[in-house]
Amino acid sequence: MEKFDAANNIQDLQYFGEFGGVNPSISDSSTYTFLSAKTMGDTFEGNTEGCYLYSRHSSPSNLYLSEALAKMEGTENANVTSSGMGAITSVLLQLCKSGDHIVSSRTIYGGTYAFMKNFLPGFKIETSFVDITDLEKVENAITEHTKVLYCETVSNPLLEIADLAALSKIAKKHNLQLVVDNTFSPLSISPKLLGADVTIHSLTKFINGSSDAIGGVICGTTDLINGLKDVNSGACMLLGPTMDSLRAASILKNLRTLHLRMKKHSENALYLAEHWEKDGLKVKYPGLKNHPQHALFTNMMQGEYGYGGLIALDVKTVEKANELMEMMQHENLGYLAVSLGFYKTLFSASGTSTSSEIPEAEQKEMGLSPGLIRFSIGLDHDIERTYEKMKACMQKTGIL
Repeated sequence: MEKFDAANNIQDLQYFGEFGGVNPSISDSSTYTFLSAKTMGDTFEGNTEGCYLYSRHSSPSNLYLSEALAKMEGTENANVTSSGMGAITSVLLQLCKSGDHIVSSRTIYGGTYAFMKNFLPGFKIETSFVDITDLEKVENAITEHTKVLYCETVSNPLLEIADLAALSKIAKKHNLQLVVDNTFSPLSISPKLLGADVTIHSLTKFINGSSDAIGGVICGTTDLINGLKDVNSGACMLLGPTMDSLRAASILKNLRTLHLRMKKHSENALYLAEHWEKDGLKVKYPGLKNHPQHALFTNMMQGEYGYGGLIALDVKTVEKANELMEMMQHENLGYLAVSLGFYKTLFSASGTSTSSEIPEAEQKEMGLSPGLIRFSIGLDHDIERTYEKMKACMQKTGIL
């Protein structure tokens, strides 16, 4: 695979502030002035480079962050949005029109599932949900109306790994756009190098890392990004999922430490997963050799950022899951909360939280147990101490 280091690409970007600050100045304006009326008209027509029109279209702060994220993903361009769902919905509505069809992984974030399953049919856009690890089923689901093949690199919450190179071949064969949500695996996996057409992130998670901001990004070709921002037909421009400039500046600062944080998240998660496996627990983590796609993930990896910070632990019943999570929170081992990528470990029972939009019958079919806990492992300094304290909680609740 092509040698690519996303962290170096980010590090090599240099932005100075207006007065020589080591951080770029924040553009605290909703609208921008022009030196001539003609330039304003040209900007509305999309014919002027380097001019700012209105912050819903673009702003210097948003463009700094977008450029950094495009460098991280190796794409021509990028556009940040006010949320991960803002990125997902804008892309799908830009690429699909009435009568079109999507083939999607069945194990995806609950909000994405609900958008495809419940919202898009109102626009006569249908979705077929398939086992993304079964390439024959993926190809068989494609129809003459299919426009998009959609997946998550590492699925939420079952941690299935999508074979992006193989999916790209299928997409190109049928003239589809392969859209990949890479939220769970920033730096570790670079979808563009494996053939993805569009890469999406929820910046809310690992990339920001502080659980204090909501954001998203769409990374792709300059044609796609310009189309999304077109004043007449662009989904990002017309739907208005605009990131605030102050948030963009804050996330850009946090992006600078992503490589350090991802290594620690992965290191801690691998330690816990290996020890829970030895303890006889039903644990799923891409870094374990018994994970069905361990070799696939290993072959797709870039750099030394590890297998990510997410672990799926199945304790069989939601009652046991809730009891364990409440005890671990009481012992200050983490927080019973949704989301991920925080410095503190976060845990939730996926079936009744982030995947609750998926009907129980479909959860069962895809292998989502009521007792499955999704752990986002934090940046604990002494992970051995954390493990011993978690083990004590599991013993008290009868899980061990």
